[in-house]
Amino acid sequence: MHPAKRKGDAAERQAAELISRLLQFTVRRRLGAGRTTAAGGDLGDLDGVPDHAIQVASWADVAAAARLKPKEAAQQACHAGVPYAATLVRFRGGTWRVVLTPEQWAAYVRVVLQEGPL
Repeated sequence: MHPAKRKGDAAERQAAELISRLLQFTVRRRLGAGRTTAAGGDLGDLDGVPDHAIQVASWADVAAAARLKPKEAAQQACHAGVPYAATLVRFRGGTWRVVLTPEQWAAYVRVVLQEGPL
C-alpha cells in the first residue's frame, strides 16, 4: 500500500473515533471512500453522522487542506443529497480542527438560531 494512502486511511480512522466519542454516534470510514459512486460522485470519507458529508485531510500542507477540502465536502454533500458538510483537518502532532466554508458555517448558525442555544 502506498504510504500516502496508509496515512490517509489512518487519519480517517482517527477522525471517526474522535467524532464517535464526541457525538456518541457510531462513525466509520465510508466503504470505498474517495471513489465515485454510481450516483455520480464521492459521498465523503466518513459515514454515521446524519445529514452530513464529512471529508478528512491529513496533509503536510494544512493551509492547502483547509482551502481545498471544504469545497470538496460541499460537492460531496450535494452528491449524497445531504444539507451539511464539514472537513476535519489533522495537524502535525495529532491536533484536529473542523474547517468550514462561510456557507457551511452559516448553515449551522441558522439551525442554532432557530432551535436556540445548546
